[in-house]
Amino acid sequence: MKLHDNGNTVFVVDDDAAVCDALGMLLRTAGMEVETFRSAASFLKELRPGQTGCLVLDIRMPGMSGLDLQDELHRRKIYIPIVFLTGHGDVPMAVRALKKGAVDFIEKPHEAERLVLAVLNALRMDDERRKQTNRHGDLSLDLATRLATLSEREREVLNRILEGKQTRQITDELCISVKTVEFHRARIREKLGVTTQAQLFSLFIASEGDA
Repeated sequence: MKLHDNGNTVFVVDDDAAVCDALGMLLRTAGMEVETFRSAASFLKELRPGQTGCLVLDIRMPGMSGLDLQDELHRRKIYIPIVFLTGHGDVPMAVRALKKGAVDFIEKPHEAERLVLAVLNALRMDDERRKQTNRHGDLSLDLATRLATLSEREREVLNRILEGKQTRQITDELCISVKTVEFHRARIREKLGVTTQAQLFSLFIASEGDA
């Protein structure tokens, strides 16, 4: 089955056809777009980078297991929220899945309401992730233009910030006061469109990745 670009799509991967049909009916009744796959391999075959939505995934399947699929998605840097569904769940499996970012871990037979709520939560998480990615993209889009607005002194301060130097080190190297350094920090953040030092570093990391 082909993957859609709809951010509300739920991808169900389970080797049991009856389970796929039942989950599809349940989630469609709740108003969701649903696509089903009988194996992890068939899902990966159709998967594209940047795919949106969420994944309802069986743990134990022939060939690639659900946990193996989770690892493969991480390896490909595809971060789609996962709700694990299994009849063979145990504590170690749950801990491993949740530590690697699973939204929930639900044992069969599942409660319909709990599953629907878990999937809705996963879709909300994916929507928020995409919004953050878009905001970050807006920040890095015209970095060169923003850098051109910095004064020579602001560039000197920025270079030292990016080198990881503390305020006291910057004051000593540039022979300016702490107050002046903090003033330049504020102006740099304002001109580059960021509010924190973490965002500042992320802006340049993203720019290097796009180069």
